[in-house]
Amino acid sequence: MLKGLVITPPVLGRISIGKIVEKNGKRLPEKDDQFTITSQVQSKEGWLLHPLNDELRETPNTKLRSIPIRVLFNEPELNFRADYTLFDRQSGRPLCVGNGETCKRITQDGMQALPCPSPDACTLAKGGACKPYGRLNVIIGDEDSLGSFVFRTTGFNSIRTLAARLQYFQALSGNRLACLPLELRLRGKSTRQSHGAPIFYVDLTLRNAMDMSEALQKASELQSHRQTSGFDQTALDEAARRGFSNGTFEDSEEARHGVIEEFFSHSEPINSAGRGESSPPPQSLARKLDALAAQPH
Repeated sequence: MLKGLVITPPVLGRISIGKIVEKNGKRLPEKDDQFTITSQVQSKEGWLLHPLNDELRETPNTKLRSIPIRVLFNEPELNFRADYTLFDRQSGRPLCVGNGETCKRITQDGMQALPCPSPDACTLAKGGACKPYGRLNVIIGDEDSLGSFVFRTTGFNSIRTLAARLQYFQALSGNRLACLPLELRLRGKSTRQSHGAPIFYVDLTLRNAMDMSEALQKASELQSHRQTSGFDQTALDEAARRGFSNGTFEDSEEARHGVIEEFFSHSEPINSAGRGESSPPPQSLARKLDALAAQPH
């Protein structure tokens, strides 16, 4: 295993509750009131939609506000990692990552371990470049038992809620978190800071309003089936733990670009075709690949 390289769960696509809009020559992140599932392919118009983005909707015009999922690991912190991260707004490179007690920071003398006072008390974090930053990996569907979709967030509401739910579900299921039928659900709330306007965050619930006894029964059945077939969940969790501890910063160069675009505003020239108009919606991956296949070779 290459030292210094964080080994993360294989990613098939992204889950977001926001989009990028162009205003006054800048590409700005804008919150949305529904989920969007995209592939890892990006065009000039934005991230290409994953086929699941349409498949999970009841009708083409239905807003996607819940996604049936499972998690890969029994350990909550392996499924959802959250920390304070100071980003370089130009490159997307993390410069400092901490947990409120200690941090790892890139300095002129190399990587150093230092105290982390949290963003509110850190002079280096002035200007809002340091944010709470969470990454949740989930499984959608049954085609790939190890391939995941990643939801990234800098929202306190989503981070706090997801962390609590994962810990509670692990405890009450008797450490069978990876076997529970779960669902990502979009919720709204108003706060004083939002001046009464709704803000949206991600919650984690049992699937399809399933009651707890039924969910625990299904988790027990799945665990028994896996054990009979030789599936070793304990070994899988340990392999993931070693992979995450193999390096310093988790996100790849490609992911860092998405983080900056999604969570920070930055200037970027608008092409003439899109000037003064809203950006066209992302083209679905299936339609994009069909169009490429139809082109003469």
